[in-house]
Amino acid sequence: MSAAADVLQTQAQQALAPHPYRSAAPARVALLGTGTVGGAVLARLQAWQGSPLGERLALVHVANSRRALADGAGLAPERAAAALAEASQASSLDSVALALGDGGARVVIDATASSAVAERHAQWLAQGIHVVTACKIGQGTSLARWRAIRGACAVGGSGYGDSATVGAGLPLLRSLRELQAGGDRIRAIAGVLSGSLAWLFNHYDGMRPFSSLVRQARDAGYTEPDPRDDLSGEDVRRKLLILARASGVALEAGEVEVASLVPPELAILSRDGVDAALPALDAPLRERYAAAYKSGERLRFIARLQDGAARVGLESLPADHPLAGGAGTDNKVAIWSDRYREQPLVIQGPGAGAEVTAAGLLDDVLRLVS
Repeated sequence: MSAAADVLQTQAQQALAPHPYRSAAPARVALLGTGTVGGAVLARLQAWQGSPLGERLALVHVANSRRALADGAGLAPERAAAALAEASQASSLDSVALALGDGGARVVIDATASSAVAERHAQWLAQGIHVVTACKIGQGTSLARWRAIRGACAVGGSGYGDSATVGAGLPLLRSLRELQAGGDRIRAIAGVLSGSLAWLFNHYDGMRPFSSLVRQARDAGYTEPDPRDDLSGEDVRRKLLILARASGVALEAGEVEVASLVPPELAILSRDGVDAALPALDAPLRERYAAAYKSGERLRFIARLQDGAARVGLESLPADHPLAGGAGTDNKVAIWSDRYREQPLVIQGPGAGAEVTAAGLLDDVLRLVS
């Protein structure tokens, strides 16, 4: 690891350390996004009402892309979504810091997938406002934005909670940082980082057309409405960038090699034409499956970082490989380090789902305001 990477890693560890501020007053929280994940955050906050955990947080601002609702005295989580639907105030990112007020512990929970919201992360951090997010756009796109977030933490004395950006709150980023804080060096990372692609290749048997399996996954909500968003590998690219940067490898987005599963004739279509053209996936994947089967191997969509190089794509793995197992939408990540040189540290668990993502977000909130 270079000296520059060492500095970046130290800054990241300092920025993500528990914030020293403590107060009897509850931390003021703004929730951006009230969709599936945001709704699960509200449900979890509601379940905490009247408990010691609930007393540590005060929800004072809720917003979606259209409307906003704020009350300095606190909003009842169980009524926030309904009240927001009737609110007359237009949503504005400029109003978030105002709603949180000055001083004390303040937190923005970003439960959106919005680039505009991610662009504000560094600004809020520089103002001393903690940011907790499941959105990969902040740290998983340009290196300049990632560095701006790290630098803003140092300026504002704030923390950036990113556990839910990779693995829906699985202890992946925390493990990488804690290993390095203990003097370990990360040598390689490889993993199944997409719940939708994990489901597809856990179920694909080479008999049923892959396109019909994609439709089933889409209808069950495992993929994005346009399954090309998953099959392209772009979502996995962002997750691998986040893991690489947390490991001290400051890659630009373009340095990750991505082998998309989407053939050119499918990639050029409008969203309306995708469903009818999905059978273009069948022949190539049938051939890949047959070759793997003959070798006693299994197909898995793998993100891999080794020797400073990163790539994402479909691989044929021996049946006893640490990443060849798994079930459902599980994420599974292997970490090789000085400590885990021969046998990697393997972390596995649900890599998608509103409830586990919301739990990861609120775990970060509580850590930052403790």
